Amino acid sequence: MKTSVKIFDTVEELAEYFATLLILHIRETPDDREFSWVLSGGTTPKLVFRKIASNFRDFIPWNKVNIFWGDERCVDPEDDDSNFKMAKESLLDHVPIPPSNYFRIQFEADPATEAGRYAELFRKQVKLYQGIPRADLLMLGLGEDGHTASIFPENLQLFNSDKLFEPTEHPDTRQKRITATGKVINRAKLVVMLVTGEAKASRVAQIINRLKGWDQLPAARVRPENGELIWLLDQKTAFKLKNILREPL
Repeated sequence: MKTSVKIFDTVEELAEYFATLLILHIRETPDDREFSWVLSGGTTPKLVFRKIASNFRDFIPWNKVNIFWGDERCVDPEDDDSNFKMAKESLLDHVPIPPSNYFRIQFEADPATEAGRYAELFRKQVKLYQGIPRADLLMLGLGEDGHTASIFPENLQLFNSDKLFEPTEHPDTRQKRITATGKVINRAKLVVMLVTGEAKASRVAQIINRLKGWDQLPAARVRPENGELIWLLDQKTAFKLKNILREPL
């Protein structure tokens, strides 16, 4: 696994870098196959999506991009908690991607049933690598408790699940969710962790600098096999890191 950390002065610069990274990897994809992009929810991805829609939409061949979600809350797609709604309003409604090219996790079914349905869809739509679907680019965020996707410290075992997607719930609110497991996350070709804001600085330092308890945090279990992990941070998030140099655009 190749890992790198890139630190930017502003979230705007971070968003521009992600957009150029996305375009580069889409262009490197052979013409005879589609590019699979797994989205994340959260404030930072929302800013990234808006940047792509406003500044980079014409540089992306949207007809060869297939979009999936790494996790979803079991709410109506019009609910403000919906990761699908956020992506649709900030990105999908503003770019010429065919609706048949994005695949939402549906709240309508029982979570366990939907996790199984989405796993089967993902397996059929995403190119296999050693018999397991391998996303070309998978976005992740980081919670203040160290969670990523909807894998929380309380259900760390989901990184070892034999399934591609599993039902889960938020440990405090008990909101039902569906999440990609480690089997999806750690088979991706490229995983990008987008983290901004001072509130997450301690967790980022704990994981990257391997401080006490780091290995019990879900985000620390993100280790793409035969793939690459890139952390994209802003200065507010990175100020507690040691021995990490800022990498220019």
